[in-house]
Amino acid sequence: MSATSRPKVLVIFGTRPEAIKLFPVIRTMADEGRVAVTSCVTAQHRGLLDQVLAIAGLEPDVDLDLMEPGQTLDRLTARLLVALGEVMDAHRPDRVVVQGDTATAMVGALAAYYRKIPVAHVEAGLRSGDIYHPWPEEVNRRIVAPIADLHFAPTQTAAAALARENVTTGVHVTGNTVIDALLWTRARIAQNRTLAADLDPVAGRFAGRRTILVTTHRRENFGDGMEQIARAIARIAARDDVAILFPMHPNPNVGAVMDRVLGDCGSVARIAPLDYPHFIRALELCDVVLTDSGGVQEEAPALGKPVLVMRDTTERPEGIAAGTARLVGTDADRIVSEVFTLLDDKGVYSAMARAHNPFGDGQASNRIARIIADGFGL
Repeated sequence: MSATSRPKVLVIFGTRPEAIKLFPVIRTMADEGRVAVTSCVTAQHRGLLDQVLAIAGLEPDVDLDLMEPGQTLDRLTARLLVALGEVMDAHRPDRVVVQGDTATAMVGALAAYYRKIPVAHVEAGLRSGDIYHPWPEEVNRRIVAPIADLHFAPTQTAAAALARENVTTGVHVTGNTVIDALLWTRARIAQNRTLAADLDPVAGRFAGRRTILVTTHRRENFGDGMEQIARAIARIAARDDVAILFPMHPNPNVGAVMDRVLGDCGSVARIAPLDYPHFIRALELCDVVLTDSGGVQEEAPALGKPVLVMRDTTERPEGIAAGTARLVGTDADRIVSEVFTLLDDKGVYSAMARAHNPFGDGQASNRIARIIADGFGL
């Protein structure tokens, strides 16, 4: 089949998590050659996105570079809708693929709908049940669902959530592509240790200590929630057997609080955001993960790391049910208590570390690529 006669698939993404979860899909579809793939990035996360593209060896076909300092959600949404519409008009794809719950995913699906272009949703069906947690991601996902005709649910739980919304056709349980990305990147690091060598000084400095990996950036935690998280980190770091590895999110709502509460605490390594290989190594180095991220709840269990989720709800309840993760909220006392329990109770720690990872087997991208191509009758 010639390149010109192949069905055209436009894959749209803009943030680091989207890039991580879509690069295995893009690579698989390109390698199989049954469809012509065009990648379009909106660059909601410019620097963090570029790091993932570099390790994945992907150069986007279209780079909209839409992010502006201090950009509001409504301005971003409006600019995305116009720009993505223009891309679709220029490339005239036969299908659009979006991932997850970002503004890029929501608007990409909406722009495709306006042009009656079929939409495939990777990581469909995640629900917290609260439209303000995570905010605005919960609603972004819900908007994509009635538009998409292919729903790639990572788990049976996600598929069941779609069914409760009367989305029952075109649903495929595939596993989560983040596991594909993690295993692929981990193999690359094993072949070339220099890919994650920048953490060598931190690893040496913290040798012999129990290491807590912290990531926090959720909008709903800005303000008092972030203050509580910072106080908890300070109290945990006061133990002489503990070290904190803390890649800092660039949002000033995070940095300003941490600067004020943590200061120059020697047991806390506040470092620049990590590219994906270094983040995977950070997961391997740590004993416990303390996070308000969504994707980390999926990645850490694949490496046997207990996850304490600094949120009151999660759209990934499979981890809670499996015992790999635990919701702890943002109250400082609760966070400290839960971390100390994991550090001091070997039974509790082992139960979480050995729990079954419910998020995939590393073959999700193959399943998704096959379903998309088969949909064209190829």
